[in-house]
Amino acid sequence: QVPVVESGGGLVQPGGSLRLSCEASGESKDNWPIGWFRQAPGKGREGVACIGKSPTSAVVENFVKGRFTISRSHMRDTNAKNIVYLDMTDLKPEDTGRYYCAVERLSAYSVLDICTTVSERPYDYWGQGIQVTVSS
Repeated sequence: QVPVVESGGGLVQPGGSLRLSCEASGESKDNWPIGWFRQAPGKGREGVACIGKSPTSAVVENFVKGRFTISRSHMRDTNAKNIVYLDMTDLKPEDTGRYYCAVERLSAYSVLDICTTVSERPYDYWGQGIQVTVSS
């Protein structure tokens, strides 16, 4: 099992910033891709950003590019916890929604360093989500 827990959400004014954290524990490894998805009220869930093992694998969707950044901590630095951050700046009301973290399980022998925001199918473990509300 791989428990996935999001944190850092809340209410922020337009133009403000938030940092979301995703912590994947249990069997997770630092080469497993981790993605952030969000669901706005009345809409379907959409991919926002993802990251594989290396920073160069990061993908940020165009509709938040330049405002959102995804990064990953090395497990050796975080007491063996797999943590991915989503730094969100210049937040807009349309960024309001529930943000979900998802983890894709890879084989122990995998050398892949890619991730996807286009599809949810590769992701095996999901958090409960955390609310982000951008409002004045």
